[in-house]
Amino acid sequence: MDSTDLPEQPPARDTVLVAAFEGWNDAGGAATAAVLHLVEHLGATKVADIDPEEFYDFQVNRPVVATEEDGSRSLTWPTTTFATVTVGTRRLVLVHATEPSMRWRTYCAEVLRIADSLGVGTVVTLGGLLADVPHSRPIPVTATSDDLATRAMLDLPSSTYEGPTGIVGVLQAAARTHSMHGFSVWAAIPHYVAHGPSPKATLAILSRLEELLGITVPLGDLVDDARAWEDGVDVLAGEDEEIAEYVAQLEAAKDAVDLPEASGDAIAREFERYLRRREDGKGDGPTRPGGPAA
Repeated sequence: MDSTDLPEQPPARDTVLVAAFEGWNDAGGAATAAVLHLVEHLGATKVADIDPEEFYDFQVNRPVVATEEDGSRSLTWPTTTFATVTVGTRRLVLVHATEPSMRWRTYCAEVLRIADSLGVGTVVTLGGLLADVPHSRPIPVTATSDDLATRAMLDLPSSTYEGPTGIVGVLQAAARTHSMHGFSVWAAIPHYVAHGPSPKATLAILSRLEELLGITVPLGDLVDDARAWEDGVDVLAGEDEEIAEYVAQLEAAKDAVDLPEASGDAIAREFERYLRRREDGKGDGPTRPGGPAA
């Protein structure tokens, strides 16, 4: 199905687009894994895609050939897919793609055209970046917004980053021009384990999305995968004295920063918040008519 074959359906109340792109914006594959987890575990249905011909250099992002179970050969192109699912009163439009190679303004205009047809009012972009953080501590997740209404409603800061940006930055800027609300969620990936998968970071992104969107996400095996990932990195780090020493330095620095917030009362408050979000599978947060997702 391409972008011209969109199903006829009225816009749902409080529709949010959540997008992640493989490549420069996706350290450890954490962001795209989060979107694919949502598609699979929420049972989302594909509703559209974008023809990749205009937007990809196929010498950089090559199509993949494979043999199917019946012996036939298939070719998969690096396309952009849209899938939808309703969670309580919230409708999600889940977008998964590889970062396009060219014509980013035209590409973002097409993404937002499809988003418009599906009733999207808020655009959420996910990302992962490499950072000096220890794998053995909670993965830092940062949520920011350059939209005043979203910042006020969700109590988010604006981004202070300056420098080269990826497709997620361009899409957020286009969404603002398009009078859509929006925010970004980024996980910091330990740079010494840069290769994906990074299930602990994916879990951290999903947990932050649960809080910001007021939804509950079935986690499946993700908690066990995150624990196994951390245990595996422990083993690898322990086999290299220099890495082990470096990780210990990162842990000490992180603990020193977090110590004032690590009181028993602070931990208890955070746990109570977590339980409230997941209680009875309810999680649809309050919304303001015509405003951003809360």
